[in-house]
Amino acid sequence: MINISRRGIWKIKRIKNYWLEKVPPVLRLTGKHKYLIFDGTYFKRTNCLMIMIDNLSNQAIANRYCNRENYATASNIFKELSDKQINPIAITTDGNTSVIRAIRNIWPNAIIQRCLVHIQRQGLSWLRKYPKSQAARDLRLLLLTVTNIKNHKQKETFISSFNSWEKKYGKFVLSLPSSDKVYGDLQRTRSLIIHALPNMFHYLEDFNIAPTTNKIEGYFSRLKELYRRHRGLSKKHREKYFQWYIYFKNIK
Repeated sequence: MINISRRGIWKIKRIKNYWLEKVPPVLRLTGKHKYLIFDGTYFKRTNCLMIMIDNLSNQAIANRYCNRENYATASNIFKELSDKQINPIAITTDGNTSVIRAIRNIWPNAIIQRCLVHIQRQGLSWLRKYPKSQAARDLRLLLLTVTNIKNHKQKETFISSFNSWEKKYGKFVLSLPSSDKVYGDLQRTRSLIIHALPNMFHYLEDFNIAPTTNKIEGYFSRLKELYRRHRGLSKKHREKYFQWYIYFKNIK
């Protein structure tokens, strides 16, 4: 910036601080945002940036920089959008139960699509790369197919395969001592799929519904790459930096 502007470093810093004291213009919402994606990301596990993106326009229609991703913060974001006449048909999100509860409270009729990547990633993490039990190995192979389901036939194959797994291993897995971490993680993976299954395949009924939160994952990845160049920002300026980043992405 010094080379481009031919200004000194202190002048550049004053300009930077001037803009980081200001709030960017507010995006005017139309009420036509019907297919949304919601997710949050942490910065060194201390603060969280939560963003709602329109799946069709790729615009970030809401964001909040907060201490953690919880029910109160998510509910406030959704309430503000609802007050602006935003009534989505579907929202794609991860398995955060607090966020899902907030969605159902503000928009009881909205379809909740569980992110397939989060389901797969969490399940594979719990099962580990080389599981020792046959039940875990079979369930791991099934989870590997989740993100490749593109039609109803593949969906029915997945559901049928999981039901067969449950019939074969379900009672056995529940009988294992949950105090053992390996067995406990296998039980958690089973529970994850059972609870997610009703909301895993809405995208097959409506192609406007995003099956994953990958759009926001990519959004966060690019934001963090740029943010690392400004890690000395105070918390106050950090929040404004994110707001300006989102603003310029929206008008790009």
